[in-house]
Amino acid sequence: MTMRRAILSGSTFEDRIGYARAVIDGDQVHVSGTTGFDYATMTISDDVVEQAEQCLRNIGAALAEAECTFADVVRVRYLLPDREDFEPCWPVLRRRFGEVRPAATMLVCGLADPRMKIEIEAYARRGSGDRG
Repeated sequence: MTMRRAILSGSTFEDRIGYARAVIDGDQVHVSGTTGFDYATMTISDDVVEQAEQCLRNIGAALAEAECTFADVVRVRYLLPDREDFEPCWPVLRRRFGEVRPAATMLVCGLADPRMKIEIEAYARRGSGDRG
């Protein structure tokens, strides 16, 4: 039987909406769409690049709790309300994913809160980043 476990970050959104930051299902880790909120303070920067950096810190924490790293990410989706905000984030994204090269998609869409400028979701397979 496959083991399933939810990972919570402490974000108030998880409780109010009813979801987990990530779900481990066997060797798969599904990280929910993650925004640039600092969950400890529930604050968010006005700058899209700073939001992207915080998204990745939040995702990194979920991956670590799932006993994997960015090297295990096989799929990533970027969601932004303004397509012009994507290119300034590329250097931040490349630092995490440049060597990993996950499958990726960028979508332009509305986000739940007008302060949110980027949301990132990721899928990882534990142990897939081992490059022996």
